Amino acid sequence: MKRLLLKKGLCLWALIVWVNLSWAQQKIVVFQSDFGLKDGAVSAMKGVAMGVSTELKLFDLTHEIPAYNIWEAAYRLEQTVGYWPIGTVFVSVVDPGVGTERKSVVLKTKSGHFIVTPDNGTLTLLAESAGIAELREINEAVNRRKDSGKSYTFHGRDVYAYTAARLAAGVISFPQVGPLLPKQVVSLPYQKASREGQSLKGTIPILDVQYGNVWTNIPSDLFQQLGVTAGQSVRVRIFHRNQKVYEDTLPYVETFGGVAEGKPLVYLNSLLQVAFALNQGNFAETHHIGSGGEWSVELSR
Repeated sequence: MKRLLLKKGLCLWALIVWVNLSWAQQKIVVFQSDFGLKDGAVSAMKGVAMGVSTELKLFDLTHEIPAYNIWEAAYRLEQTVGYWPIGTVFVSVVDPGVGTERKSVVLKTKSGHFIVTPDNGTLTLLAESAGIAELREINEAVNRRKDSGKSYTFHGRDVYAYTAARLAAGVISFPQVGPLLPKQVVSLPYQKASREGQSLKGTIPILDVQYGNVWTNIPSDLFQQLGVTAGQSVRVRIFHRNQKVYEDTLPYVETFGGVAEGKPLVYLNSLLQVAFALNQGNFAETHHIGSGGEWSVELSR
């Protein structure tokens, strides 16, 4: 009898867990786009969401992604998603192919976050770092704003904001988003962080745009394999499309004040990844450095 009760209890627990993972229960929707805030596009998306439920809590990740820059959208998601409560629903709309055959999807990460977006490369980094628990294609016959079928150029409002709001509000469960897809997303090419002999290689995924610092995807644990300690020097090479555009030996320091004003440095950024800066200057602008999959770095002693 005790075994039977225990078995029933475990089955009930498993059912509760399954139900909880099938619904986004936080009532939180976080928006990202390349729309800017000069017009009413962002407000329209939020209006659609509130039309689904006024109990939703709506936030912005950013709307200042450079126009059509799918890579940066991918990075900002990876940078941000993990800090939000499990069950949060994200809407990411950087969609130069809007209205074409690219899939509209919702990805559930292994951490339990949901991302509503076109499958155009936006999920490249998050799919790798957070993992894909499930991927579903949005069924627009059900999950599309009423009377919007003749609109082909604003899926952010008519499909993504609407679907995200329904999911976050509990109007639909995750399986009701649409059919299950293979756990594979469109992926943008880039140089992954790696060690090759006595050198480290990586990419420049993003610039710290406010200050012009250059961030890499080389994590601190990999950087430690060079055996460099604070105050020692690092040889830095930066490439664009495999052509070297910068080379110098820079001191590795823990704070910007570790070098004189205007001098270059290597440091670990807030994500504990290797970065380059000029103390109170703009490294990227000074040396004409950009970001994205076409940019790569090499570090050595």
